[in-house]
Amino acid sequence: MSAIRAAVFSQSNQWHEQVQTHFPTHPNRSINNANPNLQSNRRNPFPCFSVDASKSPNPATPPLVVVGSANADIYVEIDRLPKEGETISAKSGQTLAGGKGANQAACGGKLSYPTYFVGQVGEDANGKLITEALESGGVCLDRLSAVSGAPTGHAVVMLQSDGQNSIIIVGGSNMECWPERISDEDLEVVRNAGIVLLQREIPESVNVQVAKAAKSAGVPVILDAGGMDTPISRELLNFVDILSPNETELGRLTGMPTESFEQISNAVVKLHKMGVKQVLVKLGDKGSALFVDGEEPLKQPVISAAKVLDTTGAGDTFTASFAVALVEGKSKRECLRFAAAAASLCVQVKGAIPSMPERESVLNLLQSL
Repeated sequence: MSAIRAAVFSQSNQWHEQVQTHFPTHPNRSINNANPNLQSNRRNPFPCFSVDASKSPNPATPPLVVVGSANADIYVEIDRLPKEGETISAKSGQTLAGGKGANQAACGGKLSYPTYFVGQVGEDANGKLITEALESGGVCLDRLSAVSGAPTGHAVVMLQSDGQNSIIIVGGSNMECWPERISDEDLEVVRNAGIVLLQREIPESVNVQVAKAAKSAGVPVILDAGGMDTPISRELLNFVDILSPNETELGRLTGMPTESFEQISNAVVKLHKMGVKQVLVKLGDKGSALFVDGEEPLKQPVISAAKVLDTTGAGDTFTASFAVALVEGKSKRECLRFAAAAASLCVQVKGAIPSMPERESVLNLLQSL
């Protein structure tokens, strides 16, 4: 952990900020090709990070910076997945804001932590949908660009009656129209972050530049392994502090079985040998575990939900909540518990961004356990 972040979590479950380094105020910015919905956000950082400004944290707090994807999620509710060549009817359908990057940023905002989102949307209705969802969640969009050369990314989410889902992603502006070199303004936000969150739904070249900039400034980087079904380059792994896969992604990245905890542990050892010192594994209804090279793994059981309606976004909620707890100075065990509580609340609401919990709800759940 960097020396710029220090906070304590009291026995009464109240968060006490003890920030020792202030985040600098940057001049006003403009974004090329920005649409009118984004222009209103071209102000100094952290104008407001909560719908209720009275709950906003100290604007000098080093922010969570999420660099990643934003999608319009097209939900279809079905009883089962169609077989090959089969057509079935959906019970309902709707379009909601999502994408791993936007989900994680929205989670940070709803937890009332200063959060930046760096990403791209198209100049279309889906871009407006995502912008409005992030704004309402209290996320700072000074570094969100609207590009004319590609539509907003979208995803088809097939939601089954048991809450499980299957997702097909169309990259759109998440994968296209990125500059060859990330702007100094974007990288300056990264260098002044408290922690940086990345995923694999944007070009790896972007993730490498961002992670390198963060590492050079001593800013911790968490890489969510979700997204592209390809190996992660050693170059990127060199700049990552914590890699966070689920068990399926862990198996894919290592080529090893991950059915049991012993198998998961063996797969993590392979990642350690690749240079990843900390691996945060999301295990679905089996909870989670943090593996730190040279230490015993920390296990966190799942915090049961009253009813599972939709698991979409639960992993993003877990990762972002863990990051918020970490940057605020909690112990690793407390980070796992805080993230498990947030994920438990997430699966009880349909949609990705709409299901992200408020800080008060997470703390209330922790107090009730």
